[in-house]
Amino acid sequence: MLRAFPILLCAFASGCGYHTSGHAVTLPENVQTIAIPPFANQTQTFKIEQMLTAAVSQEMITRTHYHILNTPGGTADATLKGTVLSTSTTPLTYDTTTGRASSVLVIVSMSVSLTERDGKVLYQNPSYFFREQYQVSSENPSFFEEDTPALERLSREFARTLVSNILEGF
Repeated sequence: MLRAFPILLCAFASGCGYHTSGHAVTLPENVQTIAIPPFANQTQTFKIEQMLTAAVSQEMITRTHYHILNTPGGTADATLKGTVLSTSTTPLTYDTTTGRASSVLVIVSMSVSLTERDGKVLYQNPSYFFREQYQVSSENPSFFEEDTPALERLSREFARTLVSNILEGF
């Protein structure tokens, strides 16, 4: 009896409900097609909604088996809608000799929802906040705007997080 106890304990512990990350898809089985229309942009930041939409579509295509559509419609089983609520840039550090900003923090706020064709909400997060820092070049001849690459990095990180949250049900 004492020898069988450790074996029984291991058998019960293996069925405790834990799973490896990336394997617990919480979307219903009837969802095979997801529409991802262009996100709405309530800010003055140029093309931020296009960067975010493209990053999410690419992440869904590469990480899931779902068929992705770019337009909403009756053929999609679910629709992922997003709205860019705000963007802001804040200087973090300054160059002591010139007084100019040497690093900047970009913050983007988003609202996202995934709904089934019948209107049932499968996933919703009204307050995503993502931050990305970038360095400002101090040399005028080699000056290169870093805000667009920073927003692209932020978009990819947002897409990875969103798709993981949808798939894992967080």
